[in-house]
Amino acid sequence: MLTTRFVDGSPNWIDVGTSDIDGAASFYGALFGWRFRSAGPEAGGYGFFQRDGRTAAGGMQITPEQGPPSWTVYFQSPDAEATAKASEQAHGSVLMRPMDVMGKGTMAILADQAGVPFGIWQPGQLAGLDLAGEPGSLCWAELYTPDVPAAAAYYRTVLGLETSVVSFPGGTYTCVNPAGQGEDGMFGGLVPLADDPAETEPYWLPYIEVPDADAAVAKAEELGGTVRVPATDIEGVGRVARLADPYGARFAVIKTAPQGA
Repeated sequence: MLTTRFVDGSPNWIDVGTSDIDGAASFYGALFGWRFRSAGPEAGGYGFFQRDGRTAAGGMQITPEQGPPSWTVYFQSPDAEATAKASEQAHGSVLMRPMDVMGKGTMAILADQAGVPFGIWQPGQLAGLDLAGEPGSLCWAELYTPDVPAAAAYYRTVLGLETSVVSFPGGTYTCVNPAGQGEDGMFGGLVPLADDPAETEPYWLPYIEVPDADAAVAKAEELGGTVRVPATDIEGVGRVARLADPYGARFAVIKTAPQGA
């Protein structure tokens, strides 16, 4: 389960790059109760989506040359330089070299062996998000990849992530957790890209916990978002829907099933 007790290898930040930060702020504000707060002129337009004064995500406006609107998932690293080097040695790449962020920490953007971008954050003054695993915040992350075993090997080498396979009616699901954290540390899964027929390129998908998945879907549509996969019950997991904001950034919502369900 994802919490703000971050350990090496766990997701500790998410942010959205969007073609319209004001529009995105309006969309996510109405959907999740987030308020956008600028990080100041020295941050180049970057800011924080906050809920009750606590940071749930980051965001900034990007140009078409920087790529399409999308969410990025960041993982905690004890040494950003070493993690970047490990990515290159594991047949991934480094899209943005490690850089200090105003003393708050060190960040880099990497890409895995299939070309999927993700971030790493080496904490300095800032450990990570203030909210995780509760309504209106990140609670799960999935990698849609063309080769699950290859992805598992890459993330094990680069981030130390461990995998386990869970059986369910009709198939299996590959869960991931930080090294040594076991079932209690599970924060996401590796999913065959073929399970998302609407997409041809692999990607990381962040999940946001919501009080009511159906209400979130209806609200997202009302606000100009797109429903990629309608709300669906997954036994023992919860009710899940995959969406995109009005600018094309993909995310998912989930109403987690009560423990013991």
